[in-house]
Amino acid sequence: PRKRFRQFEKGNAPYEIRPCEWTPATSNREEIMTSPIRMLLAVALLSLLLGCAGRDFVRPDPDSLVNGRTTYSQVIEKFGQPREEGTAIKNDKTVKTMSYGYASLGGKPVREDVVPARVMGFYFFDDIMVGHEFLSTWAEDHTNFDEDRIKDIVKGKTTRAELVKLMGRPSGYQIYPLIKSITGEAMAYVYMQVAGGPFNMRMYRKALVVTLDASGVVTEVEFSAEGKK
Repeated sequence: PRKRFRQFEKGNAPYEIRPCEWTPATSNREEIMTSPIRMLLAVALLSLLLGCAGRDFVRPDPDSLVNGRTTYSQVIEKFGQPREEGTAIKNDKTVKTMSYGYASLGGKPVREDVVPARVMGFYFFDDIMVGHEFLSTWAEDHTNFDEDRIKDIVKGKTTRAELVKLMGRPSGYQIYPLIKSITGEAMAYVYMQVAGGPFNMRMYRKALVVTLDASGVVTEVEFSAEGKK
């Protein structure tokens, strides 16, 4: 018999729930790249609800992931085959995407009613890594951050060291073409959680991307948030 799939609307793109999958039936590729972790975390969490929790992993040492140097094959060698792969357009360039996700009802989440999950996303241009992001709702390594402190980030003044002192360890880093600046680098702070049960599920997402110039001074600050906590 033919399988039935439930379809949900995310903006202008419908998403189909298939056994052990959550992929866009049609999608705005530029939008996916502007908020990639939103989709990647949803893959892990919805897969959990379908009984496919993924393989657990630990947050990698940042020194082991170098944008502009680490290759696609090196990431595969280190992490194994990804849970999801795709492509997206960013600043008129085609970027390859890949993600790993894990979720478990038996772990300790950052908050009692939140599903504990980890997601790692990688982005490649010409098979060279140009971005990576780690997101977690586990209490031991969560990536939640205090958005009330964003107002203290000053363009043209705040340095890399001051940003880390203010906001903590970033979720990841991005370089061109994920960001517009060819010589700069962005520090990303990303958090998303799914709370509640199957019939009253609530999603909340927030992301802060701070671009720094070659001297390590902030040039751009972008913050977005959506959903219900």
